[in-house]
Formats: sequence, C-alpha cells, structure tokens
Amino acid sequence: MSETVTSAVKSKYGAVALSGLSTKHDGVKAVAEAFGYTADELSAIPAEANMGLSCGNPTAMASLKPGEVVVDLGCGGGLDVFLAAQKVGPTGKAIGIDMTQEMLDLARSNAARGRNGLPVENVEFHLASIDDMPLPDQSVDCVISNCVINLAPDKRAVFREIARILKPGGRLAVSDIALKQQLPAELAGDIAAYVGCIGGAIEIEQYRNWLVEAGFTSVEVIDSGADLNAYAKVENQSCCCPPPAESTSSLPVVELGGCSTEPQADDTLHERLADLLQRYNVNEYAASVKVFAVKP
Repeated sequence: MSETVTSAVKSKYGAVALSGLSTKHDGVKAVAEAFGYTADELSAIPAEANMGLSCGNPTAMASLKPGEVVVDLGCGGGLDVFLAAQKVGPTGKAIGIDMTQEMLDLARSNAARGRNGLPVENVEFHLASIDDMPLPDQSVDCVISNCVINLAPDKRAVFREIARILKPGGRLAVSDIALKQQLPAELAGDIAAYVGCIGGAIEIEQYRNWLVEAGFTSVEVIDSGADLNAYAKVENQSCCCPPPAESTSSLPVVELGGCSTEPQADDTLHERLADLLQRYNVNEYAASVKVFAVKP
C-alpha cells in the first residue's frame, strides 16, 4: 500500500511543481501569510519557491543560528530552505530533501536564480525519501518540515531517521497537520484526502508518543489555531494540494482504511478532494500544529 500511496503523492506534487503557482499569485501569497509568513520573508526569496503548500512557518520557530546545518524535509520549491539559508548565513548550510524530481528541479532552478540575480550558495538539495536520507549520523543541528510528514506512510521511520541525523542536543521544529479527533471513514479511506494532507495525518497524542518512542525529549505538539480553510484563498484549492497543472497523469487504484478509489487523473483527484471538503469541515477534525522536540 505504501508504494501506491507514494506514487500518488509523487504524481500530484510533481504536477504542482509544474503548475506555475507562486507568490506572484495573490491567493498563494495570502495562504502563506495566513500560516505565518511575513511579506518581507516572501519578498526575500524567489517567488516560485512558494506554491501555497504551507500549514505553518517552521523557520520562525526553529531559532536558527549562524553556522548551523538545517535540513528541510519535503522541501518542495525551496521556500523554507531559502529562509533557513538566510538565518544560518554563509558559514552554515540549508539542505532540502524531496522525493519528487520536479520539485527538486524547481528548487535548484530557484537557487541558481536567487533573488535580484544573486544565486543562493549555502544550500544543497537531495532526491530522497524522508525516511531514508543520504546524510551522515549526527550531522545536523536542526530539522524543519512544512506540511509533509503527514504524507509519509511510515511516520515512525521518519522520526527515527530524524533522530539519526541530528546531533546530540539537536532539535526538531515542524509545521504539520495532525488530527484532533478520528476522521470519518470516508475521509480516512480516500486517496484524495491523503494527498490533500488530511487522510494520512495522525492524532496529536499519537504524534507526541511516536516522537518520544523515537528517543526525543521536550516534545510539544501544539495546535496553532490556524484556519485550514485558508487554502480556499487560492482559486479552486480546497486543501494543501493546489489544482493540477494543465497536463494530467493517471493515478493507480489505492486501498486505504478498507476503502478504495478508481484510477483517476490529477484533475479528478482534485475534484474529489474539493467535494469531500465541502461536505466535511476540516477544522473539526484536523489542526495545523507546531511540533518541537530535542534529541538528548
């Protein structure tokens, strides 16, 4: 099942990378600002790095310092990597990990373009899954992520991998979507809701417990109170995955929670998600959370 889910996520977010959505679109900018990014932050990075996929601003809570090494899980077009690179400075490094080639191509292009023609040099990007990163043990000061861990089929493996790469005393600062209560069967079992960052989310207490199980201390998972309906500021967008690019690609049959979907193209997937979220108020079930933890 996990391979099928991963394939669906890659397909959808590959299409997002090619969609042309960016801070140049008022709705995309409004989504980022609704989840905590300032206008100054958005103007300081390549516009194409922001595609309205955020559910928080992890760099604002990571307390990054000059000279640190920071890793962004599921970096997309590089939004948080570029903000982190500014904070850690030329003696530090910001590393982006993403499993979608189209997203990495966009991130690398954004780094080369930079802002005002100046390339961003203290960054690097790797094509990999976030539960198996090509980074040495105990090599990272801080791990950040933005609305991505909910998409991972094996979250426990992700938490163990984060613990592996962090130095002793290193920290985790993540924005994510977690559940306030169990999802209705229709939402929990639909691939559209999974790709839309809802179906794969785990309950807040489980999130906390699995981080402790992975060896973290000082664990906090805090409901930010942000309105998840903010995604509607982007035209036709219902949740954290925007409408598809003009080209579509087929998705396989997926079985989740005893339910299944028929093969469907990206536009059909998006229509299905929009329909689900018209019938269910996502704020009743899910929350944008701020996640903090420390590796002893």
